[in-house]
Amino acid sequence: MTASAAATENSIALEQDAFVAAVSDQLGVFLSEKGALLASISADTLVLVDSIKTLVTGGKRMRALLCYWGWRGAGGAPDAAEVVMAGAALELFQGAALIHDDIIDRSDTRRGGPSVHRAFATLHAERRWALDEERFGHAAAILTGDLCLSFSEEMFAAIGAEAGSRGRAVFNLMRAEVMAGQYLDILEEVSGPSKPHNTAVSRASAIIRYKSAKYSSEHPLVLGGALAGGSAKLLAGYSEFALPLGEAFQLRDDVLGVFGDPAQTGKPAGDDLREGKRTVLVGLTIDAANDADRKFVDSHLGRQDLTAEQIGRLCAIMVDSQALAGTEAMISVLSATAFAALAELPLAADVSAALSALGHAAVSRAS
Repeated sequence: MTASAAATENSIALEQDAFVAAVSDQLGVFLSEKGALLASISADTLVLVDSIKTLVTGGKRMRALLCYWGWRGAGGAPDAAEVVMAGAALELFQGAALIHDDIIDRSDTRRGGPSVHRAFATLHAERRWALDEERFGHAAAILTGDLCLSFSEEMFAAIGAEAGSRGRAVFNLMRAEVMAGQYLDILEEVSGPSKPHNTAVSRASAIIRYKSAKYSSEHPLVLGGALAGGSAKLLAGYSEFALPLGEAFQLRDDVLGVFGDPAQTGKPAGDDLREGKRTVLVGLTIDAANDADRKFVDSHLGRQDLTAEQIGRLCAIMVDSQALAGTEAMISVLSATAFAALAELPLAADVSAALSALGHAAVSRAS
């Protein structure tokens, strides 16, 4: 690495660290204020804000950072309050999505700890309260997720009128698409086995585009550019880079959900298989496997009582059918498409380098 490249990398790291710290401070102040509000209602409700605070503390901040560099690429100042609030709003929206997603997927863990609904169920058991602990856990987590979603909207609405109005359409579209994509995901879990196996990949691809890829990368980057007043041409270029990047990111997540190291992912081995996720990886498996293996996948995917041996066979089918290799090939193609589009964007060297680093981290991560 040349001295100039090292200096640029260091400058990017310092700028990102300052932004992430500002987002964390913004979230801290905001949630403390909300905690005081809930305390005035009842001290019993403070656990709602505490659950949100735990979830939005830390993490990779990828969406917030993409928003930031989208803002900077469109001429926004590095220390502007508007992009900090936008980053905080995205983190709160992500928190709400994770809370609800874990309920839907029946996932008991998140980032190495208990998911929000599991933590509430444990609280119920520890306090020896009446009625069913699982029902209480789900109900309390749904309310927490709704509250977090409300907080996200409140944070975004606090952005200055001029910048906020430029980004409002993007923010609204992002939220609607995630909900639609999430519905397509749960619909596929129950209806997928009865649909033609040769369309499984296309159905799964549509799900990852609207449930994950757009809100994981495309919308945050475009949002930042829109807030700063970026041109329609620049925002279109942002989409050409970020959408395939987001799809590659989700495909990597799907691979890690089956083959990832639990010590790094924070999820039990085979968790996605127990949850019954009909991913592109599963779609490729169903499309390419022989009849016996296809029937095994269809009959075992989504079973909560999967044994280690059954998980091992499912993984072997994915490898033997070339589904895993096919997914890795798709990640490579999508990544190449994204980075080729990034190279065409009229961005300052530091902005381009920062987006490139974020992109490579997203598609090559192990957790």
